[in-house]
Amino acid sequence: MLGYDWPRLHALLNDLPIGLLLAAVMFDLLAVITKRPGFRQVGVWTMLVGAVGGALAVLSGLQAEEHISHGDAVHRVMETHEQLGLITLAVFGVLTLWRIVREHRMGARERALSLVLSLVGVGFLFATGVYGGKLVFEHGAGIPTKVLQGEIQERTKGHHHDAGEEHEEVTRDSAASGSGSGDHVDPPGSPPHTH
Repeated sequence: MLGYDWPRLHALLNDLPIGLLLAAVMFDLLAVITKRPGFRQVGVWTMLVGAVGGALAVLSGLQAEEHISHGDAVHRVMETHEQLGLITLAVFGVLTLWRIVREHRMGARERALSLVLSLVGVGFLFATGVYGGKLVFEHGAGIPTKVLQGEIQERTKGHHHDAGEEHEEVTRDSAASGSGSGDHVDPPGSPPHTH
């Protein structure tokens, strides 16, 4: 798949539906605020494309789950992420079909209900993203164990981008004292001390 495995494909497909579904709700809000029906039409089509993208993201996520090495902690977060993703897809899928069928016949109350459900969908969309972020940033899900172990070793070397010159000083001090890359390295700005 063009160099993409299921976890990478899932990561690739996530952003577009999030942006489109949020934009669709924003267009609907703009239609209410400005009283311009053109925004509603753009909202319907944006929601349709976002819902299709959301379906692709969910399908790729279900496949990614089968291809990611994980333990119990990751599995629990993954299950919550999956449930929220399915709920989000259901909310926006129903809303999209509703809007396509009823868009030109909706009264004020029906349109208000549609907008409220869209905002509920945004809440589920946000929660889905939060749990997806937990999978990656708190548990390293999708990162092969060998790559993760290599990254942990690299991080213990004391490389600091936020220190600039201080990083060079730490490197020079380490070289002068004969300490290797596995030795203790103080964070930037630490007062000098003897070991």
